[in-house]
Parts: sequence; C-alpha cells; structure tokens
Amino acid sequence: MIPLHTDPFAGTADDDHFHEECGVFGIFRHADAAALTALGLHALQHRGQEAAGIVSFDGRLFYSERHIGHVGDNFTKPQVIDRLKGDSAIGHNRYSTTGAPVLRNVQPLFAEFEGGGFAVAHNGNLTNARTLQRELQRRGSIFQSTSDTETIIHLIATSDKSRLLDRLTDALARIEGAFSLVALSEKKLIGCRDALGVRPLVLGDIDGAFVLTSETCALDIIGAKFIRDIEPGEMVIITDQGIESRRLFPKQPSRFCIFEHVYFARPDSVIGGNGVYDIRKHIGRELARESHVEVDVVVPVPDSGTPAAIGYAQESGVPFDLGIIRNHYVGRTFIEPSDAIRHMGVKLKHNANPAVIKGKRVMLIDDSIVRGTTSVKIVQMVRDAGAAEVHMRIASPPTTNPCFYGVDTPEKAKLLASRMTVEEMASYIKVDSLAFLTIDGLYRAVGEARRNNDLPQYCDACFTGEYPTRLTDREGPANVRQLNLLAETG
Repeated sequence: MIPLHTDPFAGTADDDHFHEECGVFGIFRHADAAALTALGLHALQHRGQEAAGIVSFDGRLFYSERHIGHVGDNFTKPQVIDRLKGDSAIGHNRYSTTGAPVLRNVQPLFAEFEGGGFAVAHNGNLTNARTLQRELQRRGSIFQSTSDTETIIHLIATSDKSRLLDRLTDALARIEGAFSLVALSEKKLIGCRDALGVRPLVLGDIDGAFVLTSETCALDIIGAKFIRDIEPGEMVIITDQGIESRRLFPKQPSRFCIFEHVYFARPDSVIGGNGVYDIRKHIGRELARESHVEVDVVVPVPDSGTPAAIGYAQESGVPFDLGIIRNHYVGRTFIEPSDAIRHMGVKLKHNANPAVIKGKRVMLIDDSIVRGTTSVKIVQMVRDAGAAEVHMRIASPPTTNPCFYGVDTPEKAKLLASRMTVEEMASYIKVDSLAFLTIDGLYRAVGEARRNNDLPQYCDACFTGEYPTRLTDREGPANVRQLNLLAETG
C-alpha cells in the first residue's frame, strides 16, 4: 500500500505514545482463584489492552480462557469464571511487543509435559528469542505462536534435566532480556524475575493464599496484603508446604525500568517502597526547578501528565488547572474510516477547556514525546482555545532510543528526539518554549542523589542508549562497556 503521507513522524494518536507492556497475576490455593485473577487483571488493565487470558487448575485438569479485548468485556460473565474451575490460577494482560495480536499469541500459554501440565505468563521481552527459536526449530520444535514466551516452553521441553523446576531453571539460564513471569504446574505456583529486575513482580497474601502480580494495585483490588517485591534474579516456588526462594543468577546491581516510575505503573501502586504518585509529583518539582518560565496556569496533558503537573505547580507557585479534558470512553479500537475522521483522533480523546486557557500563558506538562504528532495537535488545540502563549515541559528526558525489554516503541528513526534538537522539536510542535527533565533530575526524583557514571541504577536505555543486556537478535552485545561493568560487579 502506498503511504498517504511522507512525514516520518506521522501516525495515529495511539502511535504517539509508549504502549504498555503486559501484566501478570497468579494465585495459589484460594476457592475464588479465577474470580480474583480476573479482578487482578482488571486492576492491571493499563499494562496491556489487546487481550487477556486465565488458566486455572482444579487438582485434576487445567482450564483455559483466552480472549481478544479488555478484561471487563470477557471475564465479567459468570459463565466464563465458572468454566475456570479450581483453586489456583494465573492470568495475563497483553499488549503485543512480539507477535501479532491474534488469539494464538494470547497468554497464558499452556503445554503438557511428561511430568504434567504447565502454564506460563510473561511480562517483558526476550532479546534472543528469534535466535533460540531458529535453533529449536532446527532440532524439531514446532511453534504454535509467534510470541517469545513460547520459546520458554520449548526450552523446558528440550532440557535434559529431569525435574520440572530444574528444567525451568535450565531454560531461564539460556534466555536474555527482561522477564517477570508467573507459572502454574499441578503442584506449584512459580514466580521469577530476570537477573537485573527490569520488570516488576510482587508477592502478596489473601486469606492465607499467596499471590504474585506485576503491581501492588492488583493486590489492593482483591484486599490482599503486600508482602515484598520479588528480588532480581529470584525464583519463588509456592506449594502446599509454603514458599521457597531460590537465586537463579549471581547477584547483580538492579536495572529496574525507570519508565515504570514515569508512566507505566499505575499511580496508586508502590514500587520499591515508594508510591508512584509521589514520585511523579517529585518529577514535576524537579522539572520546575530546572526549566520554569513565567506562565499563568499549569495544565496537564491527561491523564499521565497530571501528577507531574501538580508537582510542577506546587514548586513553581503557578495555579494548576484542567485546561484539557479527557474523554475516557474512546478506546484503542475506535474505527477511523476516513482521513477527515483520522485527523480528529486527538480531539476524540482530548478537548481544550477555553474557560481555563483563553488569554493565559499556558504551561503544558506531559510525560514524554515519542513521535510528536499528538503534541502538535494538543498545542494547536490549546492555541485555538485562545492561549496567549503555549509552553511545554516533559516529565522525562528526550526519548532517543527504542526499548527492547517489553515496551512497544517505534524504531529509532521515528523517535522525534533522535532526529531533532530540543529547539528543532519546539519549532516542530509549535510551542513558545520546550524543555525536558534532565537524566540527573529524573534520578533525583526517584530517590537517587545523581546518576552513577559507571553504572546506572536503573535501565534508562530509552534515554541514554545504554542497554544493560545483549540484544542478540539484533546486533550481538549491545554495549560492551556496560556488560563488562556488570561482570565486574556481579
């Protein structure tokens, strides 16, 4: 098909944002396992909105329900939950970072091994999945999906170890990239994080039943108690005898995804003992300290820019107000049948509030700029509503590099900040001034004095290009200096 435009940054409104990765949930030995899993996935809906699935076990058989669409559209019907029998279950929300958004790629994935059934759900991205898949196919493996998660299943199946846990450990030792996964066998619920802890996973308890999930907000919705974060490189095995912890990999400095603090995690979640909402307000305060100009009103680009805008307003002393109103009833699947309707995409989700904006010098706060297309339309909308000046501040550093660890981002050439200076970007989106939070400002906001020049405390590759693992499927070792530092400190 011939493209309708030649603008390298053009795309739909949904293209102009980082897309969420995935969310996982697991519960062991609770009478309402499937219903609680559905509720947990509902709380994690922000992490993946293309599809959802649940696998349960009743002591004899495994049951599976996998559907395209939102949790509420598929798992609120009593007959669906009734089909998911048993007192143990795992679930998954999906936004595809590898593999097409079709039913065969929806997780959890299930397999029958010699020792019994096994289901797995995974948040993250394996950076050597294609390399391993080709190797496995040459040895006779037949893949039923294009999801990188299926690679884990085939590695388990072809391991020469005898016990399931040893085969899983053997499989995880071969994969590269980021993963937080939950798995369910006939007698165990298992949770694992990669050696660097790039993706989140927490442990909770409800009525004596253990829960594993991506964020604490999923514990809150079911009334579960937070116990602790699963450590980077840790495997927890939950059985009728209790919980066992194993270390899968040598201890290394954590490289948790810093963008979880900026955007991905729900504001009411707690990460590493810190409330996400508070951190985002700290980010706004740092932004005001670094780059404030005289304005009349601070306006968030809803909803992700709101906490940072509150912090910015508090630090700068400028009033905060809702100058842009979001329509929460337009989803990702809205059909755009013509160019005229397509160009209305931003207005379908956001509309300016002239009573707040007209005649004012406006400071817009957003969490990031990806392609820049939405920013262009937001700025024009605010100008059309009568703003005297429009300034924009971004609650993260410029996004110059794609993510390969479970976040769907455009290729580097389509990232606005990889092609333009800040001044050029300001001209492109037509603002009176534009500034981004510095990388040191971001580290200060999340509780670090400053970024360690030898080894960052977080994965910040989307801002710095310093990938913490190999990207085997793309280019081999991604950053030899970083890998050597990891080896020295491991």
